Amino acid sequence: MHPQEFADNHFIRTIIEKDLANGKHAAVHTRFPPEPNGYLHVGHAKSICLNFGLAYIYKGLCNLRFDDTNPEKENQEYVDSIKEDVCWLGFDWNGEPRYASDYFQQLYDYAVGLIQDGKAYVDDLTAEQIREYRGTLTEAGKNSPYRERSVAENLDLFQRMKNGEFADGSKTLRLKIDMASGNVNLRDPVIYRIRRAHHHNTGDQWCIYPMYDYTHAISDAIEGITHSLCTLEFEAHRPLYDWVLDNIPAPHPTRPRQYEFSRLELLYTITSKRKLNQLVSEGHVRGWDDPRMPTISGMRRRGYTPAGVRLFAKRAGISKSENIVDMSVLEGAVREDLENTAPRMMAVLNPLKVTLTNFDREKTQSRSAPYHPNHPDMGEREIPVSETIYIERDDFSEQPPQGWQRLSVGGEVRLRYGYVIKCDEAVKDGNGEVVELKCSIDHDTLGKKPEGRKVKGVIHWLSAAHAVPVQVRLYDRLFAVERPDAVRGEDGQYRPFTDFLNPDSAREITAWAEPVANGLAAESRWQFERLGYFVTDRYDHAAGSPVFNRTVGLKDTWQKSA
Repeated sequence: MHPQEFADNHFIRTIIEKDLANGKHAAVHTRFPPEPNGYLHVGHAKSICLNFGLAYIYKGLCNLRFDDTNPEKENQEYVDSIKEDVCWLGFDWNGEPRYASDYFQQLYDYAVGLIQDGKAYVDDLTAEQIREYRGTLTEAGKNSPYRERSVAENLDLFQRMKNGEFADGSKTLRLKIDMASGNVNLRDPVIYRIRRAHHHNTGDQWCIYPMYDYTHAISDAIEGITHSLCTLEFEAHRPLYDWVLDNIPAPHPTRPRQYEFSRLELLYTITSKRKLNQLVSEGHVRGWDDPRMPTISGMRRRGYTPAGVRLFAKRAGISKSENIVDMSVLEGAVREDLENTAPRMMAVLNPLKVTLTNFDREKTQSRSAPYHPNHPDMGEREIPVSETIYIERDDFSEQPPQGWQRLSVGGEVRLRYGYVIKCDEAVKDGNGEVVELKCSIDHDTLGKKPEGRKVKGVIHWLSAAHAVPVQVRLYDRLFAVERPDAVRGEDGQYRPFTDFLNPDSAREITAWAEPVANGLAAESRWQFERLGYFVTDRYDHAAGSPVFNRTVGLKDTWQKSA
């Protein structure tokens, strides 16, 4: 990687450069803090590139820390997938992965200190009552009747909460800040709740768990994070972040600061973990890594490249303004990387049989062709020819439109890396469907132009005697509208986002390809000439039984066909 791979100068880089110049920080230390309650998606990819990219640009460090304070929704599968995704994108974290749960004892001790300082209290209000007491954006909240408990009583109750003496949900620990604050996040926020749930990292050691805002601030401080980066929805939480750090003993000499940037909104998809989980659990997709999913593992299985995703993150940019990006930007970044890195082969997805009537085993020759026109180091292969070949059915027309440059009866076309052929006859079945073309070869056109005429069209093809069958999965966008979770019905209510699933988002066909397809490893990315970019499936592909996923077309045609 190179520093130029990451988003150009933006406001966070300006802040960092100022902090380094004036000595506020000697080095940059960031963190990527996912909650292990689902697979990472394209929005996380932007955050990964930002946090790890800043550490890379400024020769600093970036931690991978799992925000695992909600044991009922978290598990080891998600932890493992997150590690794999970060590595796949090309990044290394500082030291071992961290877990918020690593700090549970310290978090508890700080909470005890806040109680001793009269800044936290145990509350008996139910969750519903706490919401009622909190007030609204225009009306101040009111104090809990338990707010003035003595320090001694609060310490005793909190210890007993930890020891498991009370039922789940019966008591919470709240900060004593200001129930009249204009920022509802400062109206005595809950920082501990009772929840008997097995934790993937700490087992059954704890029955009380800290809340995110409290945990995140202290975890940043413990780890010496300098710039704590999060999306704009946490902007209103920043005063609470600062309050926590201002009211506990400093666990590290470096004082973290929180900065917010706009989250990514990618059109024609969704990035809510809850809704992605719904797609999986209701069977709309075949798992978190379905190639139609916007998850990093789904994009990987689709054939997207780490460099292509990083290029997309750069183009999406970092700012505080709305970050709405069309799917074509992501597809374009991936296409741009694959154009330079993917070798070529020919494949025919919808074959039409062609008989070369004047094929002569002694006279008709084959040619070699490069695997990539700009990379001779990728090598070459022979393009064999036989009496029967397959062409793409769309490359023939009985009634060609004006300007048609492919095959028609009486017309000529050049076979890619081969001869010019002329279609002499179209053979039809009993239903009137064309099932075979009879064509003749101009044997004087191998590697040179025909004499006395121009042949503009070039089509791809395969020798039937040498082609191998391949399974091809043709994927398209999962949703048919730009914002599937923001469509209102006539009653003004949001319609279920599943109403807008694209019924043509996946289909599987048997196709034909060059023999090289039989010997490929999984996750081999190729361009099928004139058709698009494809990848051998990460799991289902095997040598001798090829399975390809369509990654992206050679150009953006989705909008035109939608």
